[in-house]
Amino acid sequence: MKDTNESRVTEDGRTIGGILMEMRNITLRFGGVVAIKDISFDIREGEIRAIIGPNGAGKSSMLNVISGFYHPQEGDVFFRGEKRPAMKPYQVANMGIARTFQNIALFEGMSVLDNIMTGRLTHMKSGMLAQAIWWGKAEREEIENRELVERVIDFLEIQAIRKTPVGRLPYGLKKRVELGRALASEPKLLLLDEPMAGMNVEEKEDMSRFILDVNDEFGTTIALIEHDMGVVMDLSDRVVVMDYGKKIGDGTPEEVRNNQDVIDAYLGVAHD
Repeated sequence: MKDTNESRVTEDGRTIGGILMEMRNITLRFGGVVAIKDISFDIREGEIRAIIGPNGAGKSSMLNVISGFYHPQEGDVFFRGEKRPAMKPYQVANMGIARTFQNIALFEGMSVLDNIMTGRLTHMKSGMLAQAIWWGKAEREEIENRELVERVIDFLEIQAIRKTPVGRLPYGLKKRVELGRALASEPKLLLLDEPMAGMNVEEKEDMSRFILDVNDEFGTTIALIEHDMGVVMDLSDRVVVMDYGKKIGDGTPEEVRNNQDVIDAYLGVAHD
């Protein structure tokens, strides 16, 4: 394994630590279709790591491997220096990995508060009977969870809609609620699948600010898929680029911007 204890301080004063997660020689097939072919990269503690590429490049498939929805036929996933066995998504969530989805996955008939509360399920230890009686340990646990959820609501500036059914909210606020649900689980690694998709400029600016604040104030490691190259270049510490299931670039935003393979495949900038 690589040395996972190295760390560095960014220009804005954030600390990027050692390797939190490593994808090593990952290959994923669906029948005869190869979605991911022999890709390796790592995610370092405290960084914002972007995964980019054209449609069909395999980005969401890679996020699904990280979150346990897909199991690669070849390669290994390491988390905090230990090889991770094949796991179900809820087991991965229990390890401290949370995610949002490309297509919003919320409970439309439930309030904002209750949707975000579902992010605390991995932290609830009381049994169903104890929760139904709501006494003793179950009561204390519920109060603690609600206090944390209220802090998330304050952080995301959605106090005014906390009791509003999610189905009544505009798209941009639904995206913010989904981020809140993921944050409520207190993740070590937060996976964001196209968090800016479908947003207008103002909504993108708000979401970018929240992503930076989550990383800065909570110290949460973030891996995100995003098509808006301006957002990627502004937010990311490092970028891995995929095309047709292969890795064609990996480095800082500036290194990726000047990588001719990336330019040819994705950025669409002509040769000099």
